[in-house]
Amino acid sequence: MTGAARAAAVDFDQLVEAHRKDLHAHCYRMLGSLHDADDALQDTLIRAWRALPKFRGDSSPRTWLYRIATNVCLDAIARRPKRMLPIDYGPPTPAGLEPTERPLTEVPWIQPYPDKALGVADGASSPEARYERRESLELAFIAALQHLPPGQRSALVLRDVLGFSAKEASESLGTTVASVNGALRRARTALKKRLPDQSQQNTLRSLGDRRLRVTAGRFADAFERGEIDTILAMLAEDATFAMPPYPEWRRGRDAMTRSWLMPVGPRSLRYLPTQANGQLAFGVYAIEPEIGSYLPIALDVVTLRGDLIADVTAFRTPMIFSRFELPDRLTASTTP
Repeated sequence: MTGAARAAAVDFDQLVEAHRKDLHAHCYRMLGSLHDADDALQDTLIRAWRALPKFRGDSSPRTWLYRIATNVCLDAIARRPKRMLPIDYGPPTPAGLEPTERPLTEVPWIQPYPDKALGVADGASSPEARYERRESLELAFIAALQHLPPGQRSALVLRDVLGFSAKEASESLGTTVASVNGALRRARTALKKRLPDQSQQNTLRSLGDRRLRVTAGRFADAFERGEIDTILAMLAEDATFAMPPYPEWRRGRDAMTRSWLMPVGPRSLRYLPTQANGQLAFGVYAIEPEIGSYLPIALDVVTLRGDLIADVTAFRTPMIFSRFELPDRLTASTTP
């Protein structure tokens, strides 16, 4: 490698490092999948490296990289069905009906996002952004984005999440300013119908750190002790529970009484707090008496309404625990 080539590689590495985490989060917003975001980021960096000799600085490096990443994501969207949560797959499961024994792994389910591990910052990406970074990673926001057509999804993310100007967004998408503005209007209208009145970020701020710690501790303690009545008391009347990749989901406190959410007895589960999608989350471990350890079974992402639980989405994908800095097992001796 020549001296000039080495210098270019160093400059490219520095450019990429400054934007890598935010680019990954951008790919996740567009695709709704942690693994798809990994692939899209890798493809983005390859395309950017190959295009680097043609970059003349007509736009900022940030705009240039996001333009490439957005088009990588649009290519990926064109190749597969939209991702979803069980609530978008079918009606709620009636109380008393047991879930199927077979997960639907062929369905492209939304995956949780380890914002803490990847260092997603608080605040907006720019003064022009409508949504702050963590707010735009919340499960409800990600699920709503997946319902938008690709052009609307891109326009909304570029304009309202990243704070791009209409001109920058149109150049990134290879279309006109008028087209971007029209897509943005339609996307905002559609998104408003699907998003809750209050974001989780506003809910968490209104609770404050102390009340949030109390709520999280009470939640984990009730499950670890197998206290069903305490768990039910923490649920909103219309709370929902889903467990992808299983398609069934429950709505309502009564329907959740006999759901898979409930522990089978005291000390059968362990809960380790983490953070996913800018929300309260727990790594859930189940006891394996034969080996004397608790093994990971689900990552629970919790949506709060005040200090009540409005939704629990239990992602039965323990292979992602390492991405959330969660251990691969817990010893029984550490049980409280």
